[in-house]
Amino acid sequence: MSPTDDTAIVAIRNILTRLCKRSGLSPDRLTTTEIDISPLLDLPVIRRYAAAHGTTPTAAVLPVVRELARRLPPTHRVITDAELSLGLLRDTETTDIDPAGLYSQDLGDRRQYLSAHWRRLHEIADAEAIPPAPTVRSLRATPERRAFTALAALLVTGNVYTETRTVRGGTRHGTGAAAGSLTVVGDAVIDHIYQVDEIPDARAFARGRFSDNPGGKGLDRAVAAARLGLDVRLITAVGDDEAGHRILDYLRAERVDTSLVKVVPDAATPITALIVSRTGIAGTIFCEDDRIRLTAAELTGPAVRAALTDTDAVLVTLEPPLPVIEQVLATLQALPQRPTLLLTAAEVETPQILYRYLSTVDYLIGSTQELDSMVPEIPAQSGAHIAQQLQMLGTRVVCVVEDFGCTVRSDRLALDIPRFQAAALTDVPGSRGAFSAALVYRLLSRPPAPDTEGGPTRRVADEQDYTWATAAMVATQSFAGDVPGAMPTADEVDRIIRLTSERH
Repeated sequence: MSPTDDTAIVAIRNILTRLCKRSGLSPDRLTTTEIDISPLLDLPVIRRYAAAHGTTPTAAVLPVVRELARRLPPTHRVITDAELSLGLLRDTETTDIDPAGLYSQDLGDRRQYLSAHWRRLHEIADAEAIPPAPTVRSLRATPERRAFTALAALLVTGNVYTETRTVRGGTRHGTGAAAGSLTVVGDAVIDHIYQVDEIPDARAFARGRFSDNPGGKGLDRAVAAARLGLDVRLITAVGDDEAGHRILDYLRAERVDTSLVKVVPDAATPITALIVSRTGIAGTIFCEDDRIRLTAAELTGPAVRAALTDTDAVLVTLEPPLPVIEQVLATLQALPQRPTLLLTAAEVETPQILYRYLSTVDYLIGSTQELDSMVPEIPAQSGAHIAQQLQMLGTRVVCVVEDFGCTVRSDRLALDIPRFQAAALTDVPGSRGAFSAALVYRLLSRPPAPDTEGGPTRRVADEQDYTWATAAMVATQSFAGDVPGAMPTADEVDRIIRLTSERH
């Protein structure tokens, strides 16, 4: 989101809060209200739903708000459901909740019913931890403000709305049933993007634009994979601050499972500053709070272990502390039948610690510089050269991805896929994230070949898969400050492939 999106969230929150009065968010209320609801009707998520279903933006508001409210955490969900009179529990088979009381025609009555039945409503919403029941007076302060801010954030950041999307195994962005499951281990931050025409010299000035959005290599890849149709969960850490909650709301809006996101009290969510010139990335500054860290001990819990072992693929970025990465790789290395493992390179201290796990890595992905930092003793002469060095250390496949092209080296393949003609820039934030997500999507969405005894075997990427993943990077050139927002759908990648083939 850009800075104007914060203003948009406040505006939408205020509209929803005012619409709570009287009977709530009903079709009649929307058509007869004196409240200026034009900012709500102009939201892209409302417009897209209206266009897809052949209806008006006014008629689209209630079904969209109902669906997005279902994605909220339990407390936010029960508050917005009751106060907007959304009716999410009308069809619930419970004898101890009275829909007439919960969805009364009077807001004051709805608040009283919500306060009186607080615990039971949370139990129905499958809340793991139930906060103390508020009084009607205290409910009208912080709890309501947080709930409606979260709902407004989903409305503002919503991308594509379809009625058939579900949390686990449902359809995503028109791709049909989930193609497979993916667990991502990496960072989630707030990106501060500075877009300039030219990088200023010392003491000079340059005109530019600023925006701040959820980002981070882990988040970018998780969102990219979810948009392509994978069932994605993200293991990361954020602060218990406004930025951290913004990241969680964004991930939930993109249908990424956030149940394993660690929220650290009294800590600030990390910020990354990206300086982007007309041709691509020019520089990166990372500001972090040492308390926002996963620890190796946290990865031994049953929920995290299940996420790493009971999945089709695991994608690990080299952003978390090395002990965390070691723990993930060691867990996977010990499995008799492990998921496909993708590791995205980054500059880390003492990369030699990871060498004993490289034989577990199916696909190692990064730029020449990122991969070169993993073998500091041998300067890279080229992408192919550093790929060969990492192969000798045990990696099965090395993908050198930069300048919108790809070099692949494995025991089976030696590919050099040039940049697509549609690639006008040199590099943009998120392009390698799009490549990684597209590659794992191809691996999981196509059936495995049978082995010599007729049983299924692991899918191995071929030239078409690498070409498709390379095409996915081209779509990220639409980058306008929102890195994960530039991640393509499968249809968009297919279109790039089709247009390219038509030119030849």
